Amino acid sequence: MKYDAITYVVEDDIATISINRPDVMNALNTQMRAELADAFTRGGKEARVVVLTGNGKAFCSGQDLGDGKNVAQLDLQRTLNDEYVPMLRAIYECPVPTIAAVNGPAAGAGANLALAADVVIATESAYFLQAFSKIGLIPDAGGTWFLPRQIGLAKAMGKALFAEKISARQADEWGMIWEAVPDGEFEIIWKARAAHLAKGPTQAYARIKQAMRASFDNTLEDQLSLEASLQGQAGKTRDFMEGVMAFLDKRAPDYEGR
Repeated sequence: MKYDAITYVVEDDIATISINRPDVMNALNTQMRAELADAFTRGGKEARVVVLTGNGKAFCSGQDLGDGKNVAQLDLQRTLNDEYVPMLRAIYECPVPTIAAVNGPAAGAGANLALAADVVIATESAYFLQAFSKIGLIPDAGGTWFLPRQIGLAKAMGKALFAEKISARQADEWGMIWEAVPDGEFEIIWKARAAHLAKGPTQAYARIKQAMRASFDNTLEDQLSLEASLQGQAGKTRDFMEGVMAFLDKRAPDYEGR
């Protein structure tokens, strides 16, 4: 697929996807959703970590309300099922670690786009906004699923009902994101985080993602069984052997991601 609404670059095992509609605050349109789904699928095969960020001042301002010329004729159910679901699945089910490097405002579906990633790193000047109720809608793009799990029902409910901006620092304190960092250090930090993951035990990371997510639906007994199964798989990888040898040799491991 040729990309027009995003850019896609792979370097040093890191696939960096940049939302590239800065003139409309990186608002999501049909084309962008298809491109993001394709790019995350590619990234999961071509890299060992995938980073999503925005070009310009915003991360993503949500749905491009000008994308459908006649609001009365918008079929939001179809748009969500046919366009948002494949994009969100590609992000959430990506087999390698994913980072949302939130460089600016993340509003509406743009906020939930970020929350679909494994790790969210935001610049302190960024904010998150569930803007849906301001125009008579409910949070979508996974918002009603991500938020209660990350910050609890009480905070998630207030965030959806009042539709107030949440600063990156507050999101950090609430546990909604991994970290908020000073603007001047933002790029250095997210690139260092991405590099760390790109050089790590990729197969273990995939199983960490699987185990953590399954825990919300499993009993303790089920989870312990899953841990045993996944650990057995991880123990057969080259990275496990390298990790042990590096520990015994008192050196840094050289993981191949296999």
